[in-house]
Amino acid sequence: MPAALGAVVLLLVVLGLVTYAIYFQRKLLGWMQGRHGPTHTGPYGLLQTIADTVKLLQKEDVIPARVDRPLFRFAPIIAFAPSFVVLAVIPFAPGLTFADVGVGLLFYLAVASVTTLGVIAGGWAANNKWSLIGALRSAAQMVSYEVPLALAALAVVLMAGSLNLNAIVEAQARSVWFVIPQALGFVIFLIAALAELNRTPFDLTEAESELVAGYLTEYSGVRFAFFMLSEYVYLFAMGALIATLYFGGWLPPHPALAFVPGIVWFLLKALFFAVLPFWLQATFPRARVDQLMGFAWKGLIPLAMVNLVLTAALKTWL
Repeated sequence: MPAALGAVVLLLVVLGLVTYAIYFQRKLLGWMQGRHGPTHTGPYGLLQTIADTVKLLQKEDVIPARVDRPLFRFAPIIAFAPSFVVLAVIPFAPGLTFADVGVGLLFYLAVASVTTLGVIAGGWAANNKWSLIGALRSAAQMVSYEVPLALAALAVVLMAGSLNLNAIVEAQARSVWFVIPQALGFVIFLIAALAELNRTPFDLTEAESELVAGYLTEYSGVRFAFFMLSEYVYLFAMGALIATLYFGGWLPPHPALAFVPGIVWFLLKALFFAVLPFWLQATFPRARVDQLMGFAWKGLIPLAMVNLVLTAALKTWL
C-alpha cells in the first residue's frame, strides 16, 4: 500500500511538472522569438496549460473508419506507460528510490525502448500514409540513436563498476562527477537523448511541413494527450538520468553546500536538462532524414566506441 501511494504521489508530481514544463516552454520560446507567450488565462498566463488540457480532454474521441481499432486504442497506452515506469529506478535522494534494482540502468534503457513500439503501433493502426511514414521514421531514428546512447552509458558503468543507479551516484561521491572524465560520453549521450525524445533538431517523426503530424495525424482528444504526455514525461525522466549518470545525482556541487537536501539538488539538475531542449528548439533548424541517420551511424556510434575503448583502457591501466 505505501508503494502504491508513493506511485500515485509521484504521478501527480510528474503531471504537475509536465503541465508547467509546457507553460515554461511557451514562455521561453516567446521570449526568444520576441513574443509574449501565454498572458491571459490566469495571472501571467499560468492557467493556460490547464485550460488547454481541459479543452483537449473534452474533445470528441474520433476514430477513423478503416483503422485497426484495438491497436489504435491501445497504442497511446503502450507509448505512455514506459515513460512513467522508468522513474521507478531513478534515485531521487539517499534512500528515496521506488525500486532499487541491481541493473537499474539496463532496466531504464530496456523499458524506455518499449515506447517505440507504441509509436509504431499508432502509425500502423491509423491506416494513413503520413502516420505510417512518421512511425517508420520513428523506428529508424530511435533504434539508431539507442546504440550511441547505450554505448555512452556503458562507459559510465565501466567507471562505476555497477549498473545500479544508486551505486553510480555513490561512485561519484568517492571521486568526481563523471561529466569530467566522461565529457565526450556526456555530449554523445545528450545528443542521442534529444534524438530519442524526438526533440528539435531531431523531431522528424512529427514534421508538420511534410508529414502533417506524423504518427499522431489521426489521433485526437485523450489519445492524443497520452502521446504528448509521454513525450514530456520522458523529458523529465531523461533529465533525471543525465543528472544521475554525469552530475552526481543528489550530490551537492561542493561539500559546503551539503546542508541543502539531496532531493533539491537532484531536482535542480534534472529540471535543467528537462528544459534545455526548449532552448535548443528555438536555436537549431530541423535536420534532414539522411543527415539524421548518417550522423548516428557515421558520427556518434564511432565516437561512442572510441570513448568506450579509452574508458576501458584508463580503467585497466590506472
